[in-house]
Amino acid sequence: MFSSSDLRRRDWLLRVGVSLAATPVWAQSGRDATLPAAQSLPDELARALKNKQPLIVMVSLDGCVFCRQARQSHLSPMARAGTAIVQVDMRNNQAVLDFAGKLTTHDELTRRWKVSITPTLLFFGPGGKEVAERMEGAYQPDFYGPYLEDRMAQGRKAL
Repeated sequence: MFSSSDLRRRDWLLRVGVSLAATPVWAQSGRDATLPAAQSLPDELARALKNKQPLIVMVSLDGCVFCRQARQSHLSPMARAGTAIVQVDMRNNQAVLDFAGKLTTHDELTRRWKVSITPTLLFFGPGGKEVAERMEGAYQPDFYGPYLEDRMAQGRKAL
């Protein structure tokens, strides 16, 4: 028969196998989806508001696996479909115009917005005000889409 250590090992291997089998295909693909880097938040916000939607700003960090998964599975397809989404990179000194039209950097914006975890999605409306609850950190892949849709609905309603 099996010893208790054999059963524990089999149980562990079964759990690992189930976890790997349940990993979404998008997390395994070699493609890395991208989003446009924020350059002029007033212009990007105007484009979003013209389409009666909030501007989504994804705060990302270079090398963040969860950021890549969010871009790949949800945000890049939304951007391709016309949703206004831009990316701001933590620890990046790329220049950007803030909502007041002043030149700053991506990193300074993340500090000003008090973002400490990636990925974080912010939803902006008129005047550069947040119009929906932030999405901070990684969510279960099966629930990320519904949470994102809920925040978009909150944002549209606030417009």
